[in-house]
Amino acid sequence: MENKSIGKQIVVYVTLAVLLICALFPLYWMVNTSFKSQGEIYNMTPSFWPKNFTWSAYVKLIMEKGFLTNIKNSLLVSLIVAFLSIVVSMLAAYAISKLRFRGRTMISKGILYAYLMPRAVLFIPLYMLVSTIGLNDSIFGLMLIYPTITIPYATWMLISYFKSIPVEIEEAAMIDGCTRARTMLSIIFPLSAPGIAATFIFAFTLCWSEYLYALVVVTKSVDKTITLGLSDMIVGDVFAWGPLMGGSIIASIPVIIMYLFTSKYMVSGMTVGGVK
Repeated sequence: MENKSIGKQIVVYVTLAVLLICALFPLYWMVNTSFKSQGEIYNMTPSFWPKNFTWSAYVKLIMEKGFLTNIKNSLLVSLIVAFLSIVVSMLAAYAISKLRFRGRTMISKGILYAYLMPRAVLFIPLYMLVSTIGLNDSIFGLMLIYPTITIPYATWMLISYFKSIPVEIEEAAMIDGCTRARTMLSIIFPLSAPGIAATFIFAFTLCWSEYLYALVVVTKSVDKTITLGLSDMIVGDVFAWGPLMGGSIIASIPVIIMYLFTSKYMVSGMTVGGVK
């Protein structure tokens, strides 16, 4: 029996190792390519380590392409939109999940349908709206458009999370004299910290990686986001693979940092034993 158990563990660990290598290999190849010269990148025989280690791709990316401006624009838009979306979605999700009123189910379904609406259908009327109010060709136009993506998603996610919190916790707080608002702010939202943190990260990622709306709304180089900055490195049939891979690595760093710093909040079971 012990031999069978050890054999199963070996199979499991080997399988996990193979899957991990397959998942991380594209990331490794991006890093590997970003430190190669242009001639080595187009070599018919690929090398798994740069023969001539060079920073030229990153120098070109920052000094010539203005990639730092793209990063600043994306950070500004993503953080502001994600924060405002979470604030609005928390209030909306609490009302739908905890309060009883007519039309609650219809509103909940409408939020889901709004999230599932294809962006290719919406970008023309949204662009007309942004142009009418004079926010086209500006990151402020993106700040107006992106909540149409993030708020329905965040609200739908938080509705499910708030419903998982036992009603007895709220009832006990109200018996002790808490108002509805105090219960929401002091009980429900703190207990929902894992769900709120996860939803914030996903909302941030949606804005960070969005391309279609940014392509339609923004044309000035000074207001372009990180996705537009990367796409500008593809001119016709010419691909600047070194700067493109370097920019992709830099673009993934903020999201990785956010996951690392908020991973401790992404645990379930915070309400276990709460009633007791």
